[in-house]
Amino acid sequence: MSNANVKKAVILARGLGTRMRKADESATLDAATAKVAESGVKAMIPTMGRPFLDFVLSALADAGYTQVCLIIGPEHDVVRDYYGKTHKPKRLSVDFAVQEKPLGTADAVRPAEAFAAGAPFLMINSDNYYPPEALVALRQSSAPAVAVFHRDAMLQGNIPADRISKFSAVIENADGSMKRIIEKPTEGQLMELGEDIYVSMNCWLFGPEIFDACRVIKPSPRGEYEITDAAQYCIDVLGKKLKVHRIAAPVLDLSSRGDIAAVNDRLSKLTVNP
Repeated sequence: MSNANVKKAVILARGLGTRMRKADESATLDAATAKVAESGVKAMIPTMGRPFLDFVLSALADAGYTQVCLIIGPEHDVVRDYYGKTHKPKRLSVDFAVQEKPLGTADAVRPAEAFAAGAPFLMINSDNYYPPEALVALRQSSAPAVAVFHRDAMLQGNIPADRISKFSAVIENADGSMKRIIEKPTEGQLMELGEDIYVSMNCWLFGPEIFDACRVIKPSPRGEYEITDAAQYCIDVLGKKLKVHRIAAPVLDLSSRGDIAAVNDRLSKLTVNP
C-alpha cells in the first residue's frame, strides 16, 4: 500500500444522534441549533455559524486528502443537498453512500466499497474533530493503521474524565502494531495497562480487506456490527497488521447538547476552508 495513494476519506454520518436529541437543561441553545439537535444530525450542528462537518472537512483538506465519501441515511437529504448542491467544498470532492439502517460502524463502512475502489482510505466519525497530526500520520502511513490518543492528552479536550475512562483501550505488540482493543475496560484492566494508556476514537486507515471483514463478522452483544471487530478480524484471521500511531493531543467530541458550547469555544479561532 503506497502512501501516495491515500487521498480518500470515509466519514460516518449515519448515526441516530440519540444523545444529541435528548433534552439537556444545562445546555442553552438558540432556535436554529435546537432544531438541528432535535433532528439528531450531529454533523450539521451550527458551529461558529457553519455546520460542524465543515471543520472536519477543512481539517481533512489541510491534511492532504482530496476525496471524501459521506455515509448518510436515506433520510439525510439535508446533508446531501448542502454538500452536494448548495455548499460544495472547494478543496474536496464529495461522494455519498447510504447506510439503509443504523446497524453499526462496520455496517456503515460497507457502502463505501465502490468509493474506495480498492484504494486505502481514512475512516473517521462525523461528530469528532481530530487533531491535524493524526490525520497527517494516517495519510502518510505506508500500511493499514490506527491513530490512538493518550488518555491524559484527551483530558485537555472537551470530554469529561468519566467518559474517557470508558473508551476502548488499545494494546500494542512489540513491533508497534495493534494487538487488540479492550472495549469498555474495567478498573482492573486499566491498572494492568499502567499510566501509558492510549484510546481509540475511530480514526483508522484501512485497506480493501476491511470490506471482507465487515461482511463476515457477527453482531456485538449490543446487536451492532462494530468496526473494532472488523479490524480485529483483519488481524486475527486475515493476518494483517495495523500500525499504531500514538497521538498526544485531544479529540473533540460532539455527541450531546452539552458538548456544543465547549466545541464552539475550541474551534472559534480556526479558519475553515473545506
